[in-house]
Amino acid sequence: MKQDATSKLALNTYTKLMRGAESVTVRVGRKMSDAGLTISQFGVLEALLHKGPMCQRDVASKILKSTGNITLVIDNLEKQGLVQRERSLEDRRYCTVLLTEKGRGLIEATFAEVEAAIVAEMGVLTDAEQETLGKLCKKLGLREG
Repeated sequence: MKQDATSKLALNTYTKLMRGAESVTVRVGRKMSDAGLTISQFGVLEALLHKGPMCQRDVASKILKSTGNITLVIDNLEKQGLVQRERSLEDRRYCTVLLTEKGRGLIEATFAEVEAAIVAEMGVLTDAEQETLGKLCKKLGLREG
């Protein structure tokens, strides 16, 4: 099957985007792994650190995970003593997730290391290139389809 120029360019660009993102994710993910966290666990802890306590559905939305997947992630964080769930007295179906002191200490220390790793990764781009990349990624992410 012969590809036209538009198709070839789109596929090549997509491949470069995915390979670049995966490479950066692997390198930055090592900092999370060193702290004993998966990327999803780090995402939950980071969201709670910066946004405060929230319901599981909102946590899932913040880190782009399904509500089913987030339940397992939060279960594991709770077993490690990093988060706790509090049921609403008014509506028992509503459950708020919040950081424990142990969780806050771990995410504060880990976030600093992850932030430094991200800054180093992005440092291969100029400020202008980072701005452009950010705008392009946002444009792709907001596309309806």
